[in-house]
Amino acid sequence: MLSYALAFLVVAIIAAVFGFGGIASASAGIAQILFFVFLVLFVVTLIVRAVRS
Repeated sequence: MLSYALAFLVVAIIAAVFGFGGIASASAGIAQILFFVFLVLFVVTLIVRAVRS
């Protein structure tokens, strides 16, 4: 999931360089959502592993 977030971030940067503002903002938004979902899942996984051991 983190790789998808990075891919959308790269697409947003490339779109911004070429002047496609709408595509850049949409890709940046998607990358931000994916990154926060990754963080939440990562923290939940850490908590579950700590409780089990």
